[in-house]
Amino acid sequence: MTQTETAGGSKLWGGRFEGAQDPRFEAFNRSLPFDRRLWAEDIVGSIGWAGALHGAGVLTAEEAKSIITALEHIGAELDHDASPLATSTAEDVHAYVETALAARVGDLAKKLHTGRSRNDQVATDLKLWCRAAGETLDEGLLEAMQALVTLAERHATTAMPGYTHLQRAQVITAGHHALAYVEMLERDRSRLHDALARLNTCPLGSGALAGTAFAIDREELAGALGFAGPTSNSLDAVSDRDHVSELAFVCSLIGVHLSRLAEDWIFFTSTEARFLTMSDAISTGSSLMPQKKNPDALELLRGKCGRLIGRMVGTLVMQKGIPLAYDKDLQEDKEALFECVDTAKECLAICAIVARNVDYDIERCTAESAKGHLNATDLADLLVRRGTPFRHAHELAGKAVRLALAAGCEVERLDKAQRDALMPQLADISNAQLAIELSPQACLARRAAHGGTSPARVIEQVSLWKERLESWNNRS
Repeated sequence: MTQTETAGGSKLWGGRFEGAQDPRFEAFNRSLPFDRRLWAEDIVGSIGWAGALHGAGVLTAEEAKSIITALEHIGAELDHDASPLATSTAEDVHAYVETALAARVGDLAKKLHTGRSRNDQVATDLKLWCRAAGETLDEGLLEAMQALVTLAERHATTAMPGYTHLQRAQVITAGHHALAYVEMLERDRSRLHDALARLNTCPLGSGALAGTAFAIDREELAGALGFAGPTSNSLDAVSDRDHVSELAFVCSLIGVHLSRLAEDWIFFTSTEARFLTMSDAISTGSSLMPQKKNPDALELLRGKCGRLIGRMVGTLVMQKGIPLAYDKDLQEDKEALFECVDTAKECLAICAIVARNVDYDIERCTAESAKGHLNATDLADLLVRRGTPFRHAHELAGKAVRLALAAGCEVERLDKAQRDALMPQLADISNAQLAIELSPQACLARRAAHGGTSPARVIEQVSLWKERLESWNNRS
């Protein structure tokens, strides 16, 4: 076996070399252990390139047909059983496919790489993979959104405490809370679509860096591979990995949003809050403490976010300072991208499962939404409606809360004489009437402006989201 051969077939660059590679470096340099995931894309791109070479007069119709048929057979075999990729000693996925092709069509395989470099080949493979990965991420986003909308519909009228600074703030509905995360995931979906639109140009035909020397119709080639058009600068085309970083960022922000949801729900399921209950399907126990029911699914969602952010930052640092055009540093893009997409897909699937296996304790949520002076702003608003400037009304409501805290009661239960002395504007209102005015249901009903938490608005938003999701699912 010569220095330009491996057990997996010939290297693609051996003519310049006489000495053998150091085995440690050869292993260090190999990318097949991870870029083998691109085998389907490499075959699709090679089929497209064979057609383009035929159009340029490099391959006869018979030669192109032989190559394409053989590539299709290789693809069918790998689709049935991809294990040969795991045992091959080929340098990378391109070498594997070319060697497999040579085993079927002999020396004709050597013509396929005419005018093509591994630089534009891998750039094209990776964009094709990103496009398919984007579709599966989109499906995951829709599934998670659907599960959250279903939860929101079930609890559109369920009152619960809302928080700022992790302190009780105002009453909201549980449905409104769930829909907040649907909004976040919809923005993630929008960012994903933007990223997929930007990457939808075909690098194939850019060669190593200067373009191909053959009369390739790159517009036709791009269309055959499903791209909107060809890239316009060969130097940029072979070294561009913006799409890797953008997809990694989309995955990272998905992770951030799911981590926030997990943190909220971890607190909601705690003994201290007891707003949310988890089914056994998404819980674990303690090896020591028999009473424990741990939110491990949620904690893992929160924990995976760090992995995503780390990988995303890694893609950016990898590209910092790389000169034009291709450099071997870019081999490091794939493991980071694959892990980001895999992790984000799994987290979205788990989010949907969790959302289908939690439920709000309506009695507990309703009771707690009437505690903690969540209606203090509504007391100030009531004073405003009776002619008091808001800043003064805010001050009076704050003093009323201080008095209520000292008395150990809610603000609407203050001694009427004490209340009248502080807020004579409300002297004609009895405590019973004030309790109705400041009840969680009344506070919720008043938040009826667009985007508010009133049950009517939440029900309206649930309906709109159901329509959107149905439309998007039908379109996909």
